[in-house]
Order: sequence, then C-alpha cells, then structure tokens
Amino acid sequence: MLNNKIAVITGGAQGIGAAIARTFADNGARIVLGDLDGARAQEAAAELGVDALGLQCDVVEESSVSALIAAANEAFGPLDIMVNNAGITRDATMRKMSARQFDDVIAVHLRGTWNGTRLAAAVMRENGGGSIINMSSISGKVGFFGQTNYSAAKAGVVGLTKAAAKEVAHLGVRVNAIAPGLIRTAMTEALPAEVLQTKLSEIPLQRAGDPSEVASVALFYASDLSSYMTGTVAEVTGGRHM
Repeated sequence: MLNNKIAVITGGAQGIGAAIARTFADNGARIVLGDLDGARAQEAAAELGVDALGLQCDVVEESSVSALIAAANEAFGPLDIMVNNAGITRDATMRKMSARQFDDVIAVHLRGTWNGTRLAAAVMRENGGGSIINMSSISGKVGFFGQTNYSAAKAGVVGLTKAAAKEVAHLGVRVNAIAPGLIRTAMTEALPAEVLQTKLSEIPLQRAGDPSEVASVALFYASDLSSYMTGTVAEVTGGRHM
C-alpha cells in the first residue's frame, strides 16, 4: 500500500511509533525514524530489515526536525508521509505541577507537532502532495486527572491539525490526527493494577489496544484509501468515552 513512499516518523524508536514504522515498512515504505534517543532510533531502524534510517531528533527544535526531513530527502527522496508521534508525560495535579512540567509537555507535543507539520508541508507542497498524521489522544477529548498539561497539548494537536488541513488542502497535502485510548505500551504496563482495572472498566471492548491497532489506522491515513479525508480525528479507543 505504500510502495516507494518515504515516511518520516518522530518518536519512532519504541511503542506506537515503532509499530507504525513496522507496519509502514511491511507495506513497502522507506522509513526514517527520529527519536530523542538517537542510538535507539538506529537500532529500531536496523530491526526493520528494509530501507530505513534512524537519527537523533529533538522535535522541539525546528533545526532538528528540518535536519531529519533533509536526511530523508538525501537518503531516499522527498518525503510523502510525516507522522508526528513524539511525546512525553509529566503527570501531576495542577496544585503540584511546576511551570516547567507544563511547558515541557506543551513544547514536545504541540510545538513539536507544529514543527513537523509545517516543515513537512513545505516539502510536500512542492512535490504535489502528501499525508501528515498527528498523534493526539483521548485525553485531549476528555481531560484526565493529573494531566492538565497533556490534555491541553493533545487538544491543541486536534486544533492544529484542522487549521493546517484547511491551509494546505488545495496543495494536495492532507493532515489528519489519531487519538489513541488505552494502548499496551511500556507506560501502560507501569500503571498500578487498580488504576489499570479502572481504565479497562471504561472500555466497551473490555481490553487495552495493541500498538499495531493504532499503526493500522496510520496506514489507512498514509495510503490512498483515505484520499478524500483531511482534518479528521480517528479515535482508536475500543469505544472508550464515545
């Protein structure tokens, strides 16, 4: 489905980002992974067993994202797909959250997504189009206790996605978002049992999702199957908070 397509994925060394990379690679794409941990990005790229490159990238810094996109162009050609997936958490109640904890999460998720969207769109508009996929979260729709920073950032990603989609649609560039719910990742595995059980009780499908189930939606958005979709948000939540 992605033969000869070039995809750049931030936060691609583990979790959902790595699952998206694997799914894209299995469907014929050439992959460039960016991650704050450059060594881990290189390892993840090597494990794909296809045309893949792993590089250090700090999405907060415009120059770092620009260098990642330039590296993709030098190695494989102009990018066709950009997945803005990099993220962090700094959970705390408002009373205890520091300004630094708030700013760091906003910077990575929101400014990082803006950097990736803006810089990828600049390349895609010159090459007749492309697909940009931004990672939001169900937390941006509902708001979760102890996540004023994360929920604000992920809600912002939705607004950014819709505004950007309107700006670049006439250039053939599509911008969509994915809002995962409870997905089995290292972060989920670390949750206390009682917290995990409470979250599971809110899910009609009665289970956590697998990263591959988010990746398959990313594949849909990246491919021509979604050619008439832009500015949309796909909730991959098992029906949680529908």
